[in-house]
Amino acid sequence: MVTRTTADAKGDVVVLLIGMRINRFRAVRVWLPVMLAMLRMLRELDKAPERGLRSHVLLTASPRTYYVVQYWESKEKLYAFATAPDAFHHKAWAQLNRKERTGKLRGQVGIWHEAYIVPEGSYEAIYGDMPAFGLAAAHGQIPLVKRGRYAKDRFSYRSHGSQKAPVTEKTG
Repeated sequence: MVTRTTADAKGDVVVLLIGMRINRFRAVRVWLPVMLAMLRMLRELDKAPERGLRSHVLLTASPRTYYVVQYWESKEKLYAFATAPDAFHHKAWAQLNRKERTGKLRGQVGIWHEAYIVPEGSYEAIYGDMPAFGLAAAHGQIPLVKRGRYAKDRFSYRSHGSQKAPVTEKTG
């Protein structure tokens, strides 16, 4: 029997995708520090859960492109970390900006990020025979039946006891 679960997320979900693209493989001295800086920031965040990173997944999109999917406690905690002068992120960004201004990064390595604040009712997750992964690793994992058998039921789930009433058509 397949065990099906879903993420026990409540409220808004904060997701940050952040990564790099190696534009020139031979420019190791340029792109390797970028990659190592991301790994150092993740270690720093793992040691300080109060900063708000709930979970992350390291991924690769190609031999050139590496990224991290991060799940945050709140957008406020994400903003606070991004601007915290005591965090390694601050130092890493300052170094990156200096290199960018002098043209040392141009054509060597690309960097990017996308941030999403996903309102409750606009996400759903299903896992079949999977350990906690992604959203479930960040928010916990519960049996699928607790949120509904169908995606439409999971999308309509509300954590504050205000379950969405089914839509009915009026007849004339």
